[in-house]
Amino acid sequence: MRNSISAAFIVGLVLFFANAGRAQSGWFRQSPETTSDLVAVYFTSASRGFIGGDNGYLASTDDGGRTWHKIALNTKEDINEIYFRNDKNGYLVAGRLMFITEDGGRTWGETRIYRTSDFRSGTPVFSSIRFSDKKHGIAIGSLVNKDDEIIDSLVMRTEDGGDTWQRVIIPTKNELFHLDFNGNSHGWIVGDKGLVLASTDAGKTWSTQNSGVPRALFAVNFRDDNNGFAVGGGGTIIRTTDGGNTWIKVENAFPDTLKRVSFADDKNGWAVGHNGTILLTSDKGRTWVKQSSGVKGDFYGLFISKKSGCAVGEKGNVVTYKR
Repeated sequence: MRNSISAAFIVGLVLFFANAGRAQSGWFRQSPETTSDLVAVYFTSASRGFIGGDNGYLASTDDGGRTWHKIALNTKEDINEIYFRNDKNGYLVAGRLMFITEDGGRTWGETRIYRTSDFRSGTPVFSSIRFSDKKHGIAIGSLVNKDDEIIDSLVMRTEDGGDTWQRVIIPTKNELFHLDFNGNSHGWIVGDKGLVLASTDAGKTWSTQNSGVPRALFAVNFRDDNNGFAVGGGGTIIRTTDGGNTWIKVENAFPDTLKRVSFADDKNGWAVGHNGTILLTSDKGRTWVKQSSGVKGDFYGLFISKKSGCAVGEKGNVVTYKR
């Protein structure tokens, strides 16, 4: 009797901890109490993070996403990206505006990135921003006419921490969506019609790379100077192991458009997109499997670290991930 009780007790413990482990990992839906479409997300630590989206909606969390607190940004421009250079210094682009924080996101101040006289043919709309160090940064986007039609691409560069910006001439007029930098020198931009641009001189000059795909590429993520990924329309995933000199299309059985991709380490990466799609790779991006998100709406933003992650999307959808 004692042996049978002991055996049952041990089995029960094994099942309990196994179920507990499963319960503590995966994607969990959160509630930021907004119905605005959310496009941007960034975490400066496991607990401290920010989400942003339509009509200037901005909120922060100090508990890993369990609760969110709205931040007054005093703009109705749609927030397209949030980026922090370190725990204190952050940037966000919202339509034609850029905001900077120097106190970890507690307060945000608008900064002038251009003068109206600089662009007589259209209005800038910014989609992505990166700083490679304290002084050097790149902001990208497009010029739109009065009917909100794309008439030119736009790359702006600063060498003084964002106090002044100069336009960089690039070999395309396509709409630009996303930017990534590795270190101080190497950067990549992706855009409409399979566009990939690369720089090796901190963004002073850009050249076109052959992506081999016709669909729009909405996001790019590089692990180092050689290994990178881009995702886009119709479930498009491409990867490179030589800095983009050659891009290889990855077979993907899931056709939903992908809007963001991010890797936690050299092997493990995630991509998110339309219809609640979350894809996972554990073999350096060679193959991807679908994960359950519990969300049917589209995802637009993604942030991944080694132990946690967060995806945001339409109608205020937020899901967080724990490994």
